[in-house]
Amino acid sequence: MILLLGATGYVGQAFADELTARGTPFRAVSRSEVDYTRFTPLCSLLRAVRPEFVVNCAGYTGKPNVDACEVARADTLQGNTLFPLTLAQACTAEGIPYGHVSSGCIYAGAKISDQAGNFRPEKDLMTPGVFHLVTQHPERVHGFTELDPPNFSFRDGPCSFYSGTKALGEEAMAGVGDGYLWRLRIPFDRYDSPRNYLSKVQRYSRVYDNVNAVSHRADFAKACLDLWKLRAPFGIYNVTNPGWVTTRQVVEKVKAILRLERTFEYFENDSEFYKTAAQTPRSNCVLDVSKLLATGVRIRPVDEALEESLRNWVPESK
Repeated sequence: MILLLGATGYVGQAFADELTARGTPFRAVSRSEVDYTRFTPLCSLLRAVRPEFVVNCAGYTGKPNVDACEVARADTLQGNTLFPLTLAQACTAEGIPYGHVSSGCIYAGAKISDQAGNFRPEKDLMTPGVFHLVTQHPERVHGFTELDPPNFSFRDGPCSFYSGTKALGEEAMAGVGDGYLWRLRIPFDRYDSPRNYLSKVQRYSRVYDNVNAVSHRADFAKACLDLWKLRAPFGIYNVTNPGWVTTRQVVEKVKAILRLERTFEYFENDSEFYKTAAQTPRSNCVLDVSKLLATGVRIRPVDEALEESLRNWVPESK
């Protein structure tokens, strides 16, 4: 039996759906039932339930976006750093393996290769010279691997407070017990929702173009659970749909498949975006999923996942 924490959240719901579809017994526990963010109650819960595996989808993301985390810093630190460490320690004390939903937002940019095959990190892929390579030579754009140190964190800023706490959470959990740290990036699927990347794009008054890896919500949950099913080695895994996409490419897919007639306007540059629409730096990055795929886990390419979601789009009920 699997213990699921954070089941009512956007990502947690996807895990609950996938576990149900698989016929895997699980128990979803809410904080109103047990304050699992505290070590002693969590250990008591683990002893009472004795799950074979714990899945944690709980964390603090801020609503409507990460700008809110700049104000709620104590809650953000508790949800993304202190609680994950408590989870790892409690599971270790009880001898139970765990999986924790982390984030790829602890990176900025990608690694660019030259003609000789040498790599250099580029934090900003939208600078004219770099973006030319992105659009004209996409084969030279490479994602960050699990071995690359975070470059959008408190140790390598500037970063958002949210990203800083997620990177610090990974650092605190490193080597504590038997666990997976699953890195999610910009979730989406076919269901219209305030948390869905495709919904956000459609509702923006102006669009901020950049380059990103993204994660189909159900694909993410399935891949994470497959890692446990296969008993893949514990550790950190980037879990995104292979490849990357620009916001402008997503907009064109949205317009073509959903047949939207509205005109999308774009911010001219980062300065305009941060001056008028954002309070804190945003992570835009590409992740390498080679480690995930090498375990035998299969996850479809980003273009396929995006197009399937849009062709089967389910508008939010009024």
